[in-house]
Amino acid sequence: MSSLSTNILTLAAGEHRELVFVNEPRLDLHVVQEAGSSLKVHALYLSPTEAVAGASEAQITVEQRGEGCRTEIYGLAFLHGEEQVHLTTNVQHLVGGGSSKQLIKFVLDDASQGDFYGQLRIAPDAQKTEAHQTNRNLLLSDKALMRTRPQLEIYADDVKATHGATTGQLDESALFYMQQRCLDEATARRLLIAAFMKDVLETISDEALRERLLTAVEPIRE
Repeated sequence: MSSLSTNILTLAAGEHRELVFVNEPRLDLHVVQEAGSSLKVHALYLSPTEAVAGASEAQITVEQRGEGCRTEIYGLAFLHGEEQVHLTTNVQHLVGGGSSKQLIKFVLDDASQGDFYGQLRIAPDAQKTEAHQTNRNLLLSDKALMRTRPQLEIYADDVKATHGATTGQLDESALFYMQQRCLDEATARRLLIAAFMKDVLETISDEALRERLLTAVEPIRE
């Protein structure tokens, strides 16, 4: 796998930035946040075989160096065949009063592979920090493989921090219910998969891009 070229970005005090990356084969983003700045990052992999052969890799590092920063990181990979995506996040709360939210989802079909390594560090001086990390994975094939490694380092005592990681299959009871409502199994499966991914895509502020991506994953739009 080729080395990544790091893109370093500094957000000035009070600045807001939203970044959306779609099917980036090699992404290495390092963001430094000053006081009161807000950042929203989306790393999305939807049918990446159209854009890149082999494995894709993304690394997102955020340092909150000023008080009252807000960070949101959203990741989504919908993989088929032998596609692979390796996603690493590293959020560093270095001072207090900030917040971060990470929501990472993988949907793996066929013999595809996903890998998520989530680092979250709250430094001793980062009191009054609120940080949440969630990784949810859906396996559509018994040949699909998911690796998830959350890592929390909390050195401050006045914080709110949570993390969770789950890996499972489609809800058979929900699938049965939808089939009882006159949907064929294939359509019911596609709707359940789309619903699983929807909350990540709906966080995109750009309405045109959001609608285009939602249309790409939803078999039926109202």
